[in-house]
Amino acid sequence: MKAGLVLVVILIVLALIFGGMYVGRRNQMAIKREAVNAAWSQVDVVLQRRADLIPNLVATVKGFATHEEQVFSEIAQARAALIGARTPADKIAANGALDSALSRLLVLTENYPQLKSNENFLRLQDELAGTENRIAVERRRYNDTVQDYNTYISLFPNSLIAGFAGFTRNDAYFKTEEGARTAPKVNFDFNKSPTPATPAPAHP
Repeated sequence: MKAGLVLVVILIVLALIFGGMYVGRRNQMAIKREAVNAAWSQVDVVLQRRADLIPNLVATVKGFATHEEQVFSEIAQARAALIGARTPADKIAANGALDSALSRLLVLTENYPQLKSNENFLRLQDELAGTENRIAVERRRYNDTVQDYNTYISLFPNSLIAGFAGFTRNDAYFKTEEGARTAPKVNFDFNKSPTPATPAPAHP
């Protein structure tokens, strides 16, 4: 009788220990998941800010490069995909396409030096540069938060608790695509004179 009572007490103590551990770690997972959601919200805000700047930028460039319709069409499609995306993974994919299209637009503007006299373009260029910097900051913060969450739920015994509690891995990272390791350059220094080309040596 006494041995049975001791066993019951031991089982109750173990249940309390493991129950407390389960609740505590489950709550920590919920906190980390909410941190991911909060970090994504900040990313979403700056992505929307850039999307709002792009139509005015494109309209300004069109005034000087009316025949570059393919680039303008690519930007319009990528922007529409970004705005229409509903999940972080879809928005990240759409943002990659927009990055690529926007890079082509900014390279294209180098062929139109007369843009240097357009105050609207210069203002939009500065706003876009600031937004790109903010996107880089928020992307890095978001990736770090996702990595922290994924690492936590992958550790034992957290992985067991995560399985029971319905916490799954989040693979919606921002990734640097091959060939796009450098952010688009949006600061054009029009005040610098182009370096004169070195004349080719005359053939005898």
